[in-house]
Amino acid sequence: MSHDVLNPTPEYLAFWRERHVCTLTTPRPDGSPHVVPVGVTYDPEAGVARVISNKHSKKVRNVLAAQATGPGSARVAVCQMEGRRWATLEGRAVVLTDEASVAEAVARYAERYGRTPSPNPDRVVLEITLDRAMGRA
Repeated sequence: MSHDVLNPTPEYLAFWRERHVCTLTTPRPDGSPHVVPVGVTYDPEAGVARVISNKHSKKVRNVLAAQATGPGSARVAVCQMEGRRWATLEGRAVVLTDEASVAEAVARYAERYGRTPSPNPDRVVLEITLDRAMGRA
C-alpha cells in the first residue's frame, strides 16, 4: 500500500514513532544491496528520514561512493516490521557532517528510541530525502 510521504496516515506515522529496529539498504559500488540494522527517525513535515552513523561505516562509504559516480545522491531504503505491520521509506541519501544536523538527528533518535547515544566525534547523519512510502501499519 502506498502512502503520502508528506502526509502519512495517523496509523503509519504512529508506527514510525514506535521503538523498532529498522534496516537500511544502500547500494554497494558493484550495485548489490548492503542491508544493515539501524535506528531511523521519520520527519514527514520535512519529507526526510535520518540515520546516525560513524563516518567510517560501510553504509556511509556506500552513499559517498554513489554520490561520486554521478549527480545527485544514493538511492536508499529504510524499513521496519512487526508481525503483519511493515513500513518502507525510499529516497536519496546524502551524508551530513555539520554540528547542527548531527545534533538534530541525535535528538530525534533519543526521542524515538528513549536513549541518547554516547558522544562520538566521528558521528555523521545520513539524511534521506523521501519520495516513496509504502506499508501496512
